[in-house]
Amino acid sequence: MPIRVQNDLPVREILEKENIFVMDEHRATHQDIRPISIGLLNLMPLKEDTELQILRSLSNTPLQVDVTFVMVSSHVSKNTPTSHLNKFYYRFEEIRDRKFDGFIITGAPVEQIPFEEVDYWEELKEIMEWSKTHVTSTLHLCWGAQAGIYYHYGIDKEMLPQKVFGVFRHRVLNRKIPLVRGFDDVFLAPHSRHTQTPIDKVRADDRLTILAESEEAGLFLAMAENGRKIFVMGHPEYDRITLDQEYKRDLSKGLDIQMPKHYYTEDDPSVRPLLTWRAAANNLYTNWLNYYVYQVTPYDLYGTPF
Repeated sequence: MPIRVQNDLPVREILEKENIFVMDEHRATHQDIRPISIGLLNLMPLKEDTELQILRSLSNTPLQVDVTFVMVSSHVSKNTPTSHLNKFYYRFEEIRDRKFDGFIITGAPVEQIPFEEVDYWEELKEIMEWSKTHVTSTLHLCWGAQAGIYYHYGIDKEMLPQKVFGVFRHRVLNRKIPLVRGFDDVFLAPHSRHTQTPIDKVRADDRLTILAESEEAGLFLAMAENGRKIFVMGHPEYDRITLDQEYKRDLSKGLDIQMPKHYYTEDDPSVRPLLTWRAAANNLYTNWLNYYVYQVTPYDLYGTPF
């Protein structure tokens, strides 16, 4: 898939080295097609890392995708240069009148804080309400998925006795649904979280459909409204070394952190971890773009109401 990004976005060079087709603005404007418009609300602290991971995940279909980076106004990012945010990101109030084919709400390192105490919670609620009328399908990731299920369906997250941290086996529950088309019966995906959305409460809510779960990690994938809302409890977009970096960062801070499960070969952190989840992650993003965005969205986003 050609990913359409701003000409001087820093992660563009990395994507091109990975042989991912990145199209600049000049070339894109000379193609007589309408690209799929995807908004990315990036709530992660290391925003450039997340940009790279998400753009890589969106790069596996023949569709042209135009990605707009969005940030909240009610929180000041401490880990990404202000110059980067000012140059490549839009605040929500700047895009609230636009419509998007798809929208992604990322995770955030605030999971141990009650939703109402997160400094941008009111703004996020406004964005999630806006998505009902301005987005064809919204993909919620990790804490973003917990927040989405809480806001839309009233199911609160719960603290876990121990952090779910590592790469876990998941079982597909209903492969007739297009979102999991092409998945193996069992697939792997990374998790890194201290809280969970209780699967029994999700299962009891007939507005939600569970598509994949893990005996160790719990709920992984659910959807509602025929795919208008999709919730992913893990981090399928993670790089090979993301969990490694998190683990060694927390160790260096003297935090009580367990080694990520099922990640290092023979639990040896000195060995480069195997990348075992990329195929399933690519399949998930490809299915979302194909079946819940491209095949559903109107050609004229502004001429057809959602």
